[in-house]
Formats: sequence, C-alpha cells, structure tokens
Amino acid sequence: MPETIEAATTPKSKAKPAPAPSNVFEMPKFDMPKFEMPTAFREMAEKGIAMAKENYDKMKSTAEEATDVLEETYSAATKGCSGYGLKVIEAGRANANASFDLMTELLTAKSYAEVVELSTAFMRKQFDTMTAQAKDLVEEAQKAATDTAEPMKESFSNAFGKAA
Repeated sequence: MPETIEAATTPKSKAKPAPAPSNVFEMPKFDMPKFEMPTAFREMAEKGIAMAKENYDKMKSTAEEATDVLEETYSAATKGCSGYGLKVIEAGRANANASFDLMTELLTAKSYAEVVELSTAFMRKQFDTMTAQAKDLVEEAQKAATDTAEPMKESFSNAFGKAA
C-alpha cells in the first residue's frame, strides 16, 4: 500500500498549452481597387474646402472684433461707474461737511432768532448746492452712458459699412 500513496503525492508534470496560431487576430488583407477620383468631384471638394476655410476666417475675425468691442465697452462702463461713484462720494462729503458746519454754528447761536436765521440760510444754500450736485451727477451719468455706447456704435457702423 505504501507505493500507491507515493504515486498519489508525487506531482505530475504540467503540460504547456499549445501556442495560439499567429493568424487568428490578423485582419484579412484585401487589395483595394485603385481608381481615379473624377476631376469635377475633386474641384467641387476643393472649392468647398476653400469656402469653409474662408468662412471660418471671417467668423474668427468677427468674433475677435466682437471681443474687442466688449472689452472696450466694459472698460468704458467701469470707468464711467467709477467716475459717477466718485462724484457721489464728493457730493456726500460736501453735504456732510456743510451739515457739521451748521451744527457748529447752531451750538454757538445766542438766540432762537439766530438759530432760525442760520437754519434758513443753510437750507437755501443746501438747496442750491444739491441742485448743482444733481446736475453734475446727471451729466456724469450721461457721459458714462455715451462713453459706454460709443464702442458699440462704432462697431455697428463699421459692420454696416462693410456690409454695404
């Protein structure tokens, strides 16, 4: 009995798998027929390609011009808003200073009649000042709007000039 145990525990030699044939994954080779493309078809394809390239160049040029116009417009709008904001701050500072000056004068007033006189004079002066400030702000807003619209206006006039 011991012999059969040895035979069962002895490893068997493994057989190597057979190599795959080399042509299993190759594509069959067919000879492509050689033919000449008709000249009319070739000319039409070349014209189509030339027109597509020309149209692409025009679109690219137009897109670049539009980008430039938008950059100029946003730049002008930013500058206009900054100028308007500075005018508002300047007007606010002038009004605050005038109010503090009035308070200082009112604290040194000797009578009620003087308080009324100072207040009335302040209100008249402040009305004139605020009217002038409003006029300046309207002019600044109009200037900002005009400067912002100018690049677009020029672009449209150039585009219509090219189209005509």
